[in-house]
Amino acid sequence: MPTFLDRIEHLGNRLPHPATMFALATAFVIILSAIAVHAGWSVVKVLPAASGGELVTDVIEPRSLLNSKGLWWLISHLVPNFVQFPPLGIVLVGMLGIGVAERSGFVPALLTTLANRVSPSALTPTIVFLGIFSSIGLDAGYVVLPPIAALLFLLSGRSPLVGIATAFAGISAGFSANLVITALDPLLAGFTESAAHLIDSDYRVAVTGNWWFMLASTLVLTLVGWAVTVLWVEPRARQVTINSSEIEASQSIDGRAMFHAITALLIAMAALGFLILTPGGALHGTGDRFPRWVEAMVPILFILFFIPGIVYGYVSGSFRNNRDVAEAMGKTLAELGPYIVLAFFAAQFIESFKFSGLGEMLAIAGGSILLELAVPVWALILIFVVVVMLGNLLVGSASAKYAFFAPVFVPMFMYVGISPELTQVAYRVGDSITNIITPLNPYMVIIVALIQRFVSGAGLGTVIALMLPYAAAFAAVWISVLLAWIAVGIPLGPGGGLTYG
Repeated sequence: MPTFLDRIEHLGNRLPHPATMFALATAFVIILSAIAVHAGWSVVKVLPAASGGELVTDVIEPRSLLNSKGLWWLISHLVPNFVQFPPLGIVLVGMLGIGVAERSGFVPALLTTLANRVSPSALTPTIVFLGIFSSIGLDAGYVVLPPIAALLFLLSGRSPLVGIATAFAGISAGFSANLVITALDPLLAGFTESAAHLIDSDYRVAVTGNWWFMLASTLVLTLVGWAVTVLWVEPRARQVTINSSEIEASQSIDGRAMFHAITALLIAMAALGFLILTPGGALHGTGDRFPRWVEAMVPILFILFFIPGIVYGYVSGSFRNNRDVAEAMGKTLAELGPYIVLAFFAAQFIESFKFSGLGEMLAIAGGSILLELAVPVWALILIFVVVVMLGNLLVGSASAKYAFFAPVFVPMFMYVGISPELTQVAYRVGDSITNIITPLNPYMVIIVALIQRFVSGAGLGTVIALMLPYAAAFAAVWISVLLAWIAVGIPLGPGGGLTYG
């Protein structure tokens, strides 16, 4: 008899491709805009008075995408919508640098080096931390860290299942957190900014807007993962019979190449620090809205991955000439092909939603209801996190889900005074927590296959049962930290306030 999770897996697999879903959503917006115009729907927007007098009201009406003017806009803006889509350029630029660092072998070798130098007493928290930190290389952690963790735990006389679970918890449930800015930050910031423009066309979202919260989350989740492993996962794993087979670490390390790459990285960081701190430096002072180094974070991210990646590649021999480097960058962009397709259709949906006026009107209508209900901010954020957690069980892609959520929740929450950055960070919390128990996680098969090397007959249910304690603990603690953060009123990061308006 199928279980609840079996039904979730079946339902999720029946959903169309995210690109198709965005195309259908765009068609729905087109039809809905015509219906809204025909029905004469309008909303009243309250504006602040220009000179301290009475409040000014403005009537917002929808625009049809099915009349001559609307269809012309759709056709003439097909290319501009895509090319000017904020997440597109920043993700491509950031990923070029990360792709060089990963394909040269630098990122996998760095994770392996750090893991191999851990003392047995610090093994558990270090593996959790490295799992969270591995998001600097996006999905590299899924491939590199679990087998290394299994081997290290095995050599320490502990169950390799615990090593795999500990690594998977950090990599997947803590995916959004990190000590540094990763490629996920500009990706989500781009979607958030596009959604915020439905209400405020001048609003800008800093790539660093969630940095302080995610830095603190990394430390908190490391401790939580450590506690869950010791108190629940390891005692249960001792009852499981382990096969005698062993695995080998999948990544060889070139020590000489690593030394030169780290040296190059430190020199690059020192040079960037000089440009940031020195008066008159290219990155010193304030840009259009934020400090220059904040506005240049994506190019900085590119540099800090590209330089050590190049050095490691040439010294280790994985790059023999400039053609190899260009090929590595080309393969990185080729792997982003599905994202580029998704971005094309997502851009049409978001911009059509904006042009029709439905986005702003729904935000005003929904915001007015929330104001009348007087729902506190913490309750709205809690509900939103839970909605995202449940949505993650059906749609695995973080960017696909957020492209749907952002145009609705970001402007609606702005209307009741919640900053886009706070909505974004709430999304990141909810999206990460259930990654380790959703059958639709594309890397779940890697974890299942790895566990099967140690436990005969293991399957998806084995993994989910192993990871449920982490999901429950991460949900309880991470959400509590977010709500406490809101209560104290600490900014989420440079340029990332908690309130709007």
